[in-house]
Amino acid sequence: MTLKCVSCNTVLVSEENFVKIKCPVCGTEIVRCESCRRNSVPYKCPKCGFEGP
Repeated sequence: MTLKCVSCNTVLVSEENFVKIKCPVCGTEIVRCESCRRNSVPYKCPKCGFEGP
């Protein structure tokens, strides 16, 4: 399974720093890269549309 950052769509590999979080509304797994987390790039849950910082 290929992991992609939900904010920038970058393909992530196991050696990179990324985080998997659950959407606070629907519980869908959201993956974000280190760069997007560090720069507070907004993200949107692909299932329910929740938007976060």
